[in-house]
Amino acid sequence: MNAVTRRVVIGTAAVSMALSLAACGKAGDGDSAGGGGDGKTIGLLLPENKTTRYETFDRPIIEAKIKELCSDCEVKYNNAAQDTETQKKQFDALVTQGVKVIILDAVDYKATKSWVEQADKKGVKVVAYDRLAEGPIAAYVSYDNEKIGRLQGEALVKALGAQAKSANVVMINGSPTDPNAPLFKKGAHSVLDQQVGKIVYEQDIPDWSPDEANKKMGAAIDSLGKNGFQGVYSANDGMAGGIITALEKQGVKVPVGGQDAELAGLQRILKGQQAFTIYKQIKPEAETTAEIAVAILKGEKFDQLTPTKVTSLTGEFKDIPAKLYDARIVTKDNIADTIIADQVYKAADLCTAEYKAACEAAGIK
Repeated sequence: MNAVTRRVVIGTAAVSMALSLAACGKAGDGDSAGGGGDGKTIGLLLPENKTTRYETFDRPIIEAKIKELCSDCEVKYNNAAQDTETQKKQFDALVTQGVKVIILDAVDYKATKSWVEQADKKGVKVVAYDRLAEGPIAAYVSYDNEKIGRLQGEALVKALGAQAKSANVVMINGSPTDPNAPLFKKGAHSVLDQQVGKIVYEQDIPDWSPDEANKKMGAAIDSLGKNGFQGVYSANDGMAGGIITALEKQGVKVPVGGQDAELAGLQRILKGQQAFTIYKQIKPEAETTAEIAVAILKGEKFDQLTPTKVTSLTGEFKDIPAKLYDARIVTKDNIADTIIADQVYKAADLCTAEYKAACEAAGIK
């Protein structure tokens, strides 16, 4: 069933879902065509589409894994396009329709507390995906985000080389509403504060906006001068793109790092415009989340999938079952051994005409 058909089918089934809910997993439950009723629907709410990973990887991997584990389960999907109010409406609609499990990647983690509490009272379980939402969360799957920040800091220090100890660094951090952003920042600071000369300019960027990052980088150059800094920390690849555009416009060439191993970021690395990215294997994160959601729907235990416990950022919600994955620094030297080897992208995706020579130089065929 394609996505459009599925949305229509789920929409028409919403009324019956609200009236009649049965446990998933019993033979003969529900309707074999998969109408979304009878407790066979899992909600999936992703935060934004400026970062290419969500629509390209997270959504299709989660949907495919849920289908594999529960063939008559349906996924009701929405993207909030970085709008908290939109996501609240999407969340409330799923609860009203009788969806019993919601995978939530929050736009604004603080805003979710009352939603998750209300859902929990109605027996709706929320699995926090990638970002730890506030509230009585059933489980959380992400990465060790402070460690990712440390990796970013280490990679920038390495890119700066011998001049690191005296280097002035600009920091362009992620969105204040994303709970991962302060963790990236904290991890990066723990390295940079010790190993570079000075952080001379630092800004948080709402919505992870590449355009805003571009403007802030322009302002930093105006303020510090073209020679007033030797490196730039960018919290992700999308913003790194905006930053590099601002630098090139002014004729400034310094190491810039990112995160997410986006296609455009990898191509900039091949071309020598970007120093590194952080590669987070999305497939295990997405598939583990799908496994937990289906287990909850079927009333099964999922302890083996969540070996860790975490506390929410406010400290209010403790002992949340969690799985945190590791990440890797990717530079020109190891794109072939990581991104290509793991089939995140094929060589043909990366090595378009403009990047053919750079690919050959990096040993990517």
